[in-house]
Amino acid sequence: MITMKDISKTYSNGVTALSGINVNIDQGEFVYIVGPSGAGKSSFIRLIYREVKPTSGQIVVANKDLSKLKERKVPYLRRDIGVVFQDFKLLPKLTIYENIAFAMEVIEQSPRIIRKRVMEVLELVDLKNKARSLPHELSGGEQQRVSIARAIVNHPKIVIADEPTGNLDPDTSWEIMRVFEEINSRGTTLIMATHSKEIVNTIKHRVIAIESGRIVRDEYRGEYGYEG
Repeated sequence: MITMKDISKTYSNGVTALSGINVNIDQGEFVYIVGPSGAGKSSFIRLIYREVKPTSGQIVVANKDLSKLKERKVPYLRRDIGVVFQDFKLLPKLTIYENIAFAMEVIEQSPRIIRKRVMEVLELVDLKNKARSLPHELSGGEQQRVSIARAIVNHPKIVIADEPTGNLDPDTSWEIMRVFEEINSRGTTLIMATHSKEIVNTIKHRVIAIESGRIVRDEYRGEYGYEG
C-alpha cells in the first residue's frame, strides 16, 4: 500500500527533515507515527499525499510511484487518501452536510449518491442530527468528527490523521479514536501522527518512531517511548 525506499527530504532553507527512510505499510494497517516535536513526523505524512516531494528516494502509494507522478495526476492520487488535520479545516459558511458533500461534488458525483453517502458517514460519526448546523455551532470534538466524515466520504484506501486529537480534551480524544478504530476495522489503512502517549499505549497498534529525521523504532503493538 505504501513503500518508502531511501527517502530523504531537505527543504529550501537547508533543513533536513528526513533521512534514509525505509518503510512498508500494508493495506488495512493502523500505524502511529510518534516522536519529539520537529522529528519529521509531519514531513513523513505529507510525503504520502504529495503535499511535498522527497529530495531523494522512491515512494509508492496505492501502486502509484510518486516520484514519477505528473502534477495533473495528483488529484487522482488524493482520491485514494483522506486527510484529517488538527485544526479541522472546515468551510465556515457551509453547513456540516455541505462541507462533507463538497468533497464528493469536486469529483462530480451525482446528487443522489452524494445524499446517500453523506448521511452514511454522518451516521458513522454520530452527527446526523447536526447536518444543518454550521461549524461554529459545534464543539471541537464534533468539528473533528465532521472532518473525519469528510475524509472518508469518497471511500479512500488510506486515511492520514495529523495530530487529530491535539486540540481536544481527553474524553473527546477517546471518542475520536473510537471512530478511527471503526474506520480501520472496515479495511481502511490508517496512519496517525500523534504526541499522545496515553492513546498510543492504550490502543495498541504498530508504532513507527522518528527522531532527528530517522526511523529509530518500528514495532507492532509498541508503545510511545517518548516523554511529552
